[in-house]
Parts: sequence; structure tokens; C-alpha cells
Amino acid sequence: MIDTSNLPGHIAIIMDGNGRWAKNKGLTRAQGHREGIKRVEEILSQASDLGIKFVTFYAFSSENWKRPKVEVGILMHLLDIFLGRYVRMMMKNNIRFLTIGRKEPIPERLWKKLLAAKEKTKNNRGLTAVFAFNYGSRQEITDAVKKIADDILEKRLRPEDVSEERIGDFLDTKGIPDPDLLIRTSGEQRISNFLLWQLSYAELFFTKTYWPDFKKENLEEAIGEYQARVRRFGGI
Repeated sequence: MIDTSNLPGHIAIIMDGNGRWAKNKGLTRAQGHREGIKRVEEILSQASDLGIKFVTFYAFSSENWKRPKVEVGILMHLLDIFLGRYVRMMMKNNIRFLTIGRKEPIPERLWKKLLAAKEKTKNNRGLTAVFAFNYGSRQEITDAVKKIADDILEKRLRPEDVSEERIGDFLDTKGIPDPDLLIRTSGEQRISNFLLWQLSYAELFFTKTYWPDFKKENLEEAIGEYQARVRRFGGI
């Protein structure tokens, strides 16, 4: 049983294994990605029901542009469909939508839809769903360092005032609490340039379950594992 008094406030998820799931079933990678999109809606609904405040999905990394153009096109199309269908679900369930990641080279039409979804749900006060899209943590940190350097050069910031908190103000995740729990599906055990700064003290949970098969019981297993651990944050 899940202890509702000890829930992770923020869960980050690396949704991995759509292609392998599809291959094992004799389906196309596109079909695997479509099934993965369905899981996003289900997990959002379940996390909201549990009282989780933030869920961040690693939807599309800055390295994913290296995939075949056909597959990238399919992923862009699926995100377009997702935004069209699920913004209504987010409004119904009081879910706020946010994105992190660079704008370029996201297609302009899709970028406008991302901004529109953010604007439409901005006053929702339930769960916050953060989509990392065209996101790479090294890029994010590099961009933050450049902004800090520029502020110092322009005398808007003194070097001695640079702290962990101030650095956080220059990251994409400003205003979003650090994840308490990271879940990665498909059996891979790495964080793949995802939230490198923010995951410093997160508990990591790896499961062999492919993302399209990740259901409510898998989420509850991950939360149960989180609750069984003692978070020391460097202490004893």
C-alpha cells in the first residue's frame, strides 16, 4: 500500500522502450510511439489522483533529432495530436502544462501549440505536467552559464552572489521543485542528459517494463520503492 503522507512531490520519467516494445509485437516503431502517448495520459491521470504535484516527462531530447527523419516526423505529428486531444483532458482535471527545452528547431506550428497549451492551462492548480521537449541538460546548463556571465559583464550580478539558488534561477526549470524520484523504463540504467543539475538528490528507479506497458501498478511499485528508502541528502 502507498503511504499517501509520504509521496514524492515531483516524479521525473524517462519514457523508454517504445520501439523495442513494437518490435517484440511485430509492429512498427510509429505504433509503439502511439501506444506510448496513451500511457502519458493514463499516468497523468493516476498521478493526479494520488496527489502528486509535478510530473516531468522526457518527451524528446535534443539528441533525438539524430534519428531517421521519418521517425522524427512521426514524433512531431504525434505530439501535435497529443496537444490537440489532451489539453481538454488537462483542463478537465485541473492540470497545468509546462515545457522545458530550446525552441529551435521545433516546427513553428508545433511551437505555437506548445505555447497555447501552456497559456490555456496556466491557471490550473492541480498537478503540473512538465514536458521536456528538444531538451538536453548540458545545453540547459551551458545556456545558464552564458546568461550568468552576461549578467556579470553588464554588472547586473556580482560574482560573489552566484549561488546554487541563483544558478537555478537561470535554468529552464526555474520555479519547479527538483525531482524526488526518477523513473526510467525499458531496463536501461542511465539518465541520458536529463535534468543533470536537478536530479542531484533524486531517488532512481529502473524497471525492465517498456513504456507502453507501464501501468498504474508499475507507478505504485516505483512510489513504494521510493517510500522504502531513507533519503539522507548527504547526512547520516
